[in-house]
Amino acid sequence: MGPHITWFNFLPGYRALHENLKVYLGREWTWQMFQATHFQLDHIFGGILVVLFLAYGAFRYAAKVNRAADAGLVPPPQFGMRNLFEMLSDTIYNLMVSVMGEKEARRYLPLVGTLFLFILFSNLLSLIPGFIPPTDTLKTNLALAGLVFLLTHIFGVRAHGIKYFKHFLGPFLPLAPLMLPIEIISHIARPVSLSMRLLGNISADHAVVLAFFGVIPFLVPVPFLVMGVFVSVVQAVVFSLLTTVYISTAVAHEEH
Repeated sequence: MGPHITWFNFLPGYRALHENLKVYLGREWTWQMFQATHFQLDHIFGGILVVLFLAYGAFRYAAKVNRAADAGLVPPPQFGMRNLFEMLSDTIYNLMVSVMGEKEARRYLPLVGTLFLFILFSNLLSLIPGFIPPTDTLKTNLALAGLVFLLTHIFGVRAHGIKYFKHFLGPFLPLAPLMLPIEIISHIARPVSLSMRLLGNISADHAVVLAFFGVIPFLVPVPFLVMGVFVSVVQAVVFSLLTTVYISTAVAHEEH
């Protein structure tokens, strides 16, 4: 199986859909870092697969909690889907509490927790031969980082009104012409750094695992799979933690 072929290629109608969408969505222009590219739908299908898995896990979790006699207060003795999602949710929630406090963590957990779970399982998809992780492309990562960028400022305006934009001018008004472009550039750099960091680490990890599976698929790739799990978890945590920091700064910037 080549580097551009996945299990999705064997779906009925995939090739026709690929060729039809390539006419409208394929990029032919090049500029600086944006060189010739290989048009793929595999990242989209991978993202859909991750969303379906998370939806399935959410429904299973809700069903098990509703059937529990203790209303879900006591975790089941055997590790399963419910334990997995509770463990991941507790992890990201505790990280958020350490950054923004319990009250704000509860408010923004649905957003940050969803980002964390989607990025984590998207990253882990790279460890399964024949799949390409959705986070292996700049388009997916920019979409996630752009969403964080927009929501951060929306939350800031909701918390402070129009006064939110005063922090772009700095604490000393005469320095506003200097501080304004610096603040704008620093805020624009946030989604760029979020997306590029995630892309670089996941692309490199996916390439290493794919190379060793192609050469010696038995036992040798195991250490790299373990490393891949570690990289996947760390990158999901870093993205979610930075998102939490950005939101916390936006909604409480007057205290800093």
